[in-house]
Amino acid sequence: MAASKPVEAAVVAAAIPGSGSGVGGGSATAGPGTGGLPRWQLALAVGAPLLLGAGAMYLWSRQRRRRETGGRGDASGLKRNSERKTPEGRASPAPGSGHPEGPGTHLEMNSLDRAQAAKNKGNKYFKAGKYEQAIQCYTEAISLCPTEKNVDLSTFYQNRAAAFEQLQKWKEVAQDCTKAVELNPKYVKALFRRAKAHEKLDNKKECLEDVTAVCILEGFQNQQSMLLADKVLKLLGKEKAKEKYKNREPLMPSPQFIKSYFSSFTDDIISQPMLKGEKSDEDKDKEGEALEVKENSGYLKAKQYMEEENYDKIISECSKEIDAQGKYMAEALLLRATFYLLIGNANAAKPDLDKVISLKEANVKLRANALIKRGSMYMQQQQPLLSTQDFNMAADIDPQNADVYHHRGQLKILLDQVEEAVADFDECIRLRPESALAQAQKCFALYRQAYTGNNSSQIQAAMKGFEEVIKKFPRCAEGYALYAQALTDQQQFGKADEMYDKCINLEPDNATTYVHKGLLQLQWKQDLDRGLELISKAIEIDNKCDFAYETMGTIEVQRGNMEKAIDMFNKAINLAKSEMEMAHLYSLCDAAHAQTEVAKKYGLKPPTL
Repeated sequence: MAASKPVEAAVVAAAIPGSGSGVGGGSATAGPGTGGLPRWQLALAVGAPLLLGAGAMYLWSRQRRRRETGGRGDASGLKRNSERKTPEGRASPAPGSGHPEGPGTHLEMNSLDRAQAAKNKGNKYFKAGKYEQAIQCYTEAISLCPTEKNVDLSTFYQNRAAAFEQLQKWKEVAQDCTKAVELNPKYVKALFRRAKAHEKLDNKKECLEDVTAVCILEGFQNQQSMLLADKVLKLLGKEKAKEKYKNREPLMPSPQFIKSYFSSFTDDIISQPMLKGEKSDEDKDKEGEALEVKENSGYLKAKQYMEEENYDKIISECSKEIDAQGKYMAEALLLRATFYLLIGNANAAKPDLDKVISLKEANVKLRANALIKRGSMYMQQQQPLLSTQDFNMAADIDPQNADVYHHRGQLKILLDQVEEAVADFDECIRLRPESALAQAQKCFALYRQAYTGNNSSQIQAAMKGFEEVIKKFPRCAEGYALYAQALTDQQQFGKADEMYDKCINLEPDNATTYVHKGLLQLQWKQDLDRGLELISKAIEIDNKCDFAYETMGTIEVQRGNMEKAIDMFNKAINLAKSEMEMAHLYSLCDAAHAQTEVAKKYGLKPPTL
């Protein structure tokens, strides 16, 4: 049972199998409730727990509070989609910002009044599009303003920055906003304007820190700042992942994961047990000793290593068969490509898959399987058109292959083409009526469609469908897992917990189920200790479970344990099997880093658990 994650990271099972597939490596579904929210936000905010994705229950603060706009620089005076374009009358009130009575007050008021008059004149020029004149007026206001009037002075700097922004003088924008923030550290308009300037200057780290501060000050209510944070995190993540992935050491997943991955295929020749004719019984001197193959074939030796779970030797043995252009060259190419995918080396896998697909004389099931895996790889690389073409070609050359429809159904779910997904699952079930996996995933597709459409009668029908599946296939762990995710959506937490227990009883070495059950404890009972205990158990079972490290990191962020969170994210990064997944994890890690820096600079933190 492979990891099941929210849709941002979910991929078709046959692609890079560690980055978000469901039970048996075969589920790429993402559940309702995702809402298109970037998951980096989970590393920045905490509050009411919600279900995100196919069973990934993260704690997430999205308390929607409608705020009245006051046109000021503090968090409470901002519209959610405020453009923050026009200059201000005054900055946000701050302690000690009033006009104290005492000796010299009359002269101070005169100076401040003259500064305000210059600012007001600048505002008129600004609104008329005369930005150079506006800058001159704001400069005059700055020079006239008494130095102890921090809030007023910060407004004048921020207004001048707004004028520089209109002239696209980004360095000057950043400098003036810095002055404004030094005078008024929680000045949202200045922070956000400086964030945009840093973006233009390609200062991504500085941009992220500023926009993180803005998001926290606004309580994650302003869509404009949230979008900028998401944008810069994705850019940073992609940059870091590109460099890291290029130099990464290949890493073989756990044996349990590999077996689960292959179990999602039923018409896959390379994953079938060795035939009797391929083994030699005379070499088996005692019970339990490994069988030797009759032929001097690298491919058959690789198959033997598969049965022995000695996976590290498979690629080299397949290479021997390919170099010798042996009898099983097509099979060796496909098996080597599959293990390249498993270790996260898509660049090496693609030429092998291309060759198998082009071998017209090869077994059609080998070619169809290669198309499924290449199509899934394309989906992992966010190339849905190429992915769809490969799946359609697979259906054309091998229309009786149930695997084609099973995996294409998952692709259709990712593309939000639920009706087509259901049709593919139906065809898979017609070809293989005993396919419990396809029946469970069909139920989940129907549930997702009903849930997103807010159709209560269809939701009930889908839930009934799950009951029928687990009754008909009581040994199908996927059925219990997907049903548990739907039950959690419906806040039937007790029954969801029972389903996860049944799943664990069937597959006690499945790390992902422990993560989901742990997350359920947080959402259901707010039992942090029990939740962390179960996620730690997942890591104990499979220390290569990147989903467990990612989830642990997210929770530690919400607890305020930034150093431990960053350590967990880095462990997940080292286990990532695709550049896209690595980029996502870097985004989470960078979000945690930014929050740490914001806390140091401004004393700003979201609430913690």
